[in-house]
Amino acid sequence: MSTSAARRALGRSYGAERTLTLIIGLVAVLAGAAALMVGLGWLGRFRGHRSLVDPMAVRWLGDHALYARIGAVVLGVLLLVLGLWWFFRSLRPEPRPDLQLDETPGAELTVTSAAIADAVQADAEDIAGVTRARARAVGTKAEPALRVTLWLSEDTDVRRVWSDLDTYVLTRARESLGLDVLPTAVRLELDTAGPARVR
Repeated sequence: MSTSAARRALGRSYGAERTLTLIIGLVAVLAGAAALMVGLGWLGRFRGHRSLVDPMAVRWLGDHALYARIGAVVLGVLLLVLGLWWFFRSLRPEPRPDLQLDETPGAELTVTSAAIADAVQADAEDIAGVTRARARAVGTKAEPALRVTLWLSEDTDVRRVWSDLDTYVLTRARESLGLDVLPTAVRLELDTAGPARVR
């Protein structure tokens, strides 16, 4: 079982978003620290009293105004594209893989992610002590995984529920799909608002 499939079973990964946010944050902090050091005169008093933009740079931009505008427009477009890509990537739904059990030409057999989730949910709700269940197929076609939530009634033996889930529900799912490994993240909740406990 690969660690990436196991992580997908636990929850959606936001690694790219976090990495990009970290990089932008570090650049902003370093730029702010540099500006503070210059303003306080730590890099020399003369440098601290100079204008923010070097006069030579201002003169060069004035002499090459057309190229400066083109560069600013290109940079703005690139930042806009990057921002839109980041925005839509964060909003895209989590992939739910359909598994192809038979790839024989003319006789393809595909099991949809919804069918997998419904079958696992129905089997899980048949376990004694489970009042309702919810299942979701996640991951990729090459490395599918499951995310299962079970709501338990009062005085339910959690160990027995766990054993039945692994022995009957998950084993049946693996055998039906022809998989040796099917990473699964299981969440258990008590289906009452009272003070009752599960054993």
